[in-house]
Amino acid sequence: MALAQILIPFVSAFAITVLILPFFIMYMRAKKEGQMIREEGPKWHEKKSGTPTMGGLVFMLGIVVTVLWYGSWQHQLSLSALMALFILILYGALGFSDDFVKVSMKRNLGLRAWQKLLGQLVGAAIFLFVFFREGFKPTIAMPFIGTVNSTWFYILFAAIWLVGFSNAVNLTDGLDGLVAGQASIAFGTYAIIAAQMGRQDVEYLCLAVIGGLIGFLMYNHKPAQIFMGDAGSLALGGMLAAVALMLHREWSLLLIGIIFVCETASVMLQVASFKLTGKRIFKMAPIHHHFEMLGWSEWRVDITFWLIGIVASAIYLLAF
Repeated sequence: MALAQILIPFVSAFAITVLILPFFIMYMRAKKEGQMIREEGPKWHEKKSGTPTMGGLVFMLGIVVTVLWYGSWQHQLSLSALMALFILILYGALGFSDDFVKVSMKRNLGLRAWQKLLGQLVGAAIFLFVFFREGFKPTIAMPFIGTVNSTWFYILFAAIWLVGFSNAVNLTDGLDGLVAGQASIAFGTYAIIAAQMGRQDVEYLCLAVIGGLIGFLMYNHKPAQIFMGDAGSLALGGMLAAVALMLHREWSLLLIGIIFVCETASVMLQVASFKLTGKRIFKMAPIHHHFEMLGWSEWRVDITFWLIGIVASAIYLLAF
């Protein structure tokens, strides 16, 4: 892509997000629709209670509008781009439903886990069905095994990836600006990979996501004026996995998304350790709260995690 072509989808999603967010924040404040802070979270986060949430709806709008108009204009509105938008919208709708229950019922628990899981699996099934119908190859290189060419195996693997990383990004969304910055780094890396592979449809898709997220970060950095909510985090995680699958770079997520992996692993290890031994490994999970409990500021955690994400992405781009 030429520089102008790179800037247009970024600027479009950025502008839509930045222009709409102030009005969305005012509306949510007027309606007193604010985030309920988890009781088991850090006590100093209680002051954030009431902060407007569901801001992910706004950057999702910027992404969807940009991808549709820019893709049509450049004749790059491929099935891949549409299916990625499908995952973004469906997972975003699940997150919105979860957020809506929390806000309307004034509680910190929304949809039941099985309800979200069912919706995520249905989305994954539709995504894969369309891809296979279009000739997508269900092959994947497995460590110590070699290349596996099995439709059913790939379906299982892809479903785990879509659901797993959707929830991983959701777990990471616990500090002001953390996910917006980390996801921007990840999607930026995939934009570079897509450009190297000549996949312009995926490249401009990633650029639109980055534009929307940077626009959102202007209002989400500490002290956050708005949170993305599950509507944003579930959607971003699902779309990130979808992009990795579309580029057939499935395993890249383990390195490019290393922060999301570590956040999820910290929760799993904490729960397992407590159930088996009665002891906790971390002061609090997910791991970003552990560092807070050690006295780190939110900004220090954000910047440290972002730097780790940048280094991990650079390693992937240089080594693979």
